Amino acid sequence: MSSRAVSFAPLPKEKNMKRNLSLWLGLVAFALLPALAQTPKPMGKIHGHVTNPAGSPQSSGIIGLSNDSGRSLKYTFPVSETGDYAGEAPGGTYTVVFRDTPDGKSIDSFDGVKVVVGHDVVQDDDMSRKAYIDKNLNAEQRRKLEDLKKQNSKDNDVIKNLNGDIATANQDLIDASAAHKTAKAALGDAASRDDVDAKEIEIKTAKYTEVETMMLRDTAAKPDASVLWNELGLAQLGMAKMKNDSSKYDDAEANFKKALSVEAVASKPSPGNLGNANSALGELYARTGKVPEANAAYDAAAKANPSSAAVYLTNEAAIFVNAGNGDAAAAAADEAITADPKQALPYYLKGQGLIQKATLDPAGKMILPAGCAEAYQKYLDLAPTGQFVADVKGILTEASQVHNTAYGDVTPKKKKGK
Repeated sequence: MSSRAVSFAPLPKEKNMKRNLSLWLGLVAFALLPALAQTPKPMGKIHGHVTNPAGSPQSSGIIGLSNDSGRSLKYTFPVSETGDYAGEAPGGTYTVVFRDTPDGKSIDSFDGVKVVVGHDVVQDDDMSRKAYIDKNLNAEQRRKLEDLKKQNSKDNDVIKNLNGDIATANQDLIDASAAHKTAKAALGDAASRDDVDAKEIEIKTAKYTEVETMMLRDTAAKPDASVLWNELGLAQLGMAKMKNDSSKYDDAEANFKKALSVEAVASKPSPGNLGNANSALGELYARTGKVPEANAAYDAAAKANPSSAAVYLTNEAAIFVNAGNGDAAAAAADEAITADPKQALPYYLKGQGLIQKATLDPAGKMILPAGCAEAYQKYLDLAPTGQFVADVKGILTEASQVHNTAYGDVTPKKKKGK
């Protein structure tokens, strides 16, 4: 039930791509004069894409418009991490200049670019063009640039292969989660339960083994990619759950922690990757009876990636329900409700956690613990055609509870074990 991560950022964002800059910055410089004041509207628009000499998107710098052949800039627009820029200027003919900083050296320029009022002109700057390289790079710089292009090509091939493996791994994990349904469909309605269970194990074993094999290879090839360690951990967690294998639980725990340590030292840690790895670690702890550790891991997931907090906490509640830990399930459901009170499933999970403490009176009538009927009723209110409606109505009817009672207090409880 863990959330999934999918692929890498484009190669130009990798740290090693920053080596490009040293090959060509500071090649052609002009005198810098103070920028003139911008003229008022009417305005035209200009936008484009900047490519560095290595053929990758330029991830920094500015594009400026000049009326004096690039000596001074009247209007400047930042170049984004993806190499794009956009801005507005009064109609006129300009020199378009690329600089590393607003007051830095002019790296490249284009004369005679017309900005037309009411229109959006496109002006790209491709510094991998032969004319630019021949004019601005000496023989040694050109040699280094060719070496860099060859290395980048190899790196791109590696990343392409890794992304392909991640896509395969994601599908394998989905297939493993649907293995029981697949087994029943393959064997037919006449198949015995033992035969279906054996087929399910066969499918899961094949899928988890393929993921583990790929990710062991890929983490060795690119150990600084947290998503690979997380995928490896998910495969091993699947094996551990299937066979109750303590060694695989240990392997999965180590790899989830490796994913977190890799992401923590990244130049821009990914909230999604941190959230997913913490959530997976929380599932592992929940399934092995380590309630305080599970609570801490799920809380860390919610903190790292707040936009998915309700998802992580709902997953926590569901796993504790499946593990038979009603107190922990109800507490996690309360936190999920606080994160997003409009979602129906956490109320159902709260009811499922609380009902584990239901009792029978002398006449055999079910007595629900405090808050249980209200949680179920809130589920019915929010999901009147939901997946669990029939079950909930059956429970409330058996306990002689009214189906339209107002929902009571949802103040979160402190998680058990904290």
